[in-house]
Amino acid sequence: MAPISYIPKHSKELSNDEIKKLIKENQINFIRMQFVDINGQVKNMAIPSAQIDKILNNELMLDGSSIKGFRSIETSDMYFYPDKSTFAILPWRSKEAGNVARIICDIHNADGTPFEGCPRCNLKRVIQEAKDMGFVMNVGPEAEFFLFKRDEEKRATTITHDKAGYYDVGPDDHGEDIRGEIVYTLQKMGFEIEASHHEVAQGQHEVDFKYTDTLTSADNIITFKYAVKAVASKYGLHATFMPKPIFGINGSGMHCNVSLFKDGKNAFLDESRTYQLSQEALWVIGGLLDNVKAFTAVTNPIVNSYKRLVPGYEAPVYLAWSNANRSALIRVPAKRGQATRVELRSPDPSCNPYLALAVILQAAMDGVKNRKEPMLPVEHNIYDMTEKERKRNKIDTLPGSLIEALHLMEKNDVVKSALGEHIFNEFLTAKYKEWDEFRTYVSQWELDRYLERY
Repeated sequence: MAPISYIPKHSKELSNDEIKKLIKENQINFIRMQFVDINGQVKNMAIPSAQIDKILNNELMLDGSSIKGFRSIETSDMYFYPDKSTFAILPWRSKEAGNVARIICDIHNADGTPFEGCPRCNLKRVIQEAKDMGFVMNVGPEAEFFLFKRDEEKRATTITHDKAGYYDVGPDDHGEDIRGEIVYTLQKMGFEIEASHHEVAQGQHEVDFKYTDTLTSADNIITFKYAVKAVASKYGLHATFMPKPIFGINGSGMHCNVSLFKDGKNAFLDESRTYQLSQEALWVIGGLLDNVKAFTAVTNPIVNSYKRLVPGYEAPVYLAWSNANRSALIRVPAKRGQATRVELRSPDPSCNPYLALAVILQAAMDGVKNRKEPMLPVEHNIYDMTEKERKRNKIDTLPGSLIEALHLMEKNDVVKSALGEHIFNEFLTAKYKEWDEFRTYVSQWELDRYLERY
């Protein structure tokens, strides 16, 4: 079989002829038409490569009524609109069955217009609104994950793959080889990897890839999660991006390093000002702090998210910003120049990145449009403060549960604008149902605590 001609993702929009050439050179049998639903779950339809003309001409249809949060039966006909710059070969696929490629798609209505319920189309709309204001947002995500063993029936357990800790090395860190293959796999798909290391908790890992524009970053997060799970499976392990899979140890976050660029220059840098932060940077911090409680339901969208967002375990629950202090929700890393950025520390990797980055961008633009000045930075450890000290410093906290976050989201016009009416309503409906199922479920904790006592 011929060697695979990997191409950098989003390096350019490939022409139809270039894609056909890659298919032929690499003996690609199937092309996966990839998209996500409102919950951020990857969906796809596998098409024989012989149908490439139909793919590239936007002729392939899907039944929108079968995708949660999309369309009703009466208006279910929808079309795949592939983004040709996202064509990539899946390196982990078995070569015996022939190579497989994927292409990320937007979902359009039957009349050819972008579907308002497509998370990727929605993010593109918010990105355009920011561009109309003169800004492009770049994002550098840091998604953490756990590697767990599987049992004899191949089901996932919560038994960690190693006993190592932060920045440990082998032989304690059994995940070195797996992380190495994850990095190698992602590089084949066009990622520029900046670092990989063992995280604080046993079995917990992090791979950091270079910041890029908002849409590419959202695509990268989806591809990253997909690749990590695929590589882990090759080793007989289960990779999970569940925020808090084990009680009593650190959970997994997805810190988002955010910067605004204007005319190709970092709009957050102003060397003449305090902290070398521009007025726009401060307004963005103000916008994020003002809206974060309302968009937490989107950036931390599952019941389990709020098991991570509790004091302790380095959890970013306090609404403050700092220059170095990691106990604040927003931190400004020390590096300046084109790397000047703010780090929002609350999101977790269970989120739909297209929706999460849409609300973060909209909140940032809200700060700029309405010139929202943030509080003064807090440079001492908020974890060590008493409740009275936090109140005196006007330091609020994030929502403590999904239901609290949903109530706050429902009242916020910035989040509604970021998601659009369709996604906003469908998201709330799905999440209220999820909460109700959780609320009425009888857990093992309750049985252990109450069954014999009462």
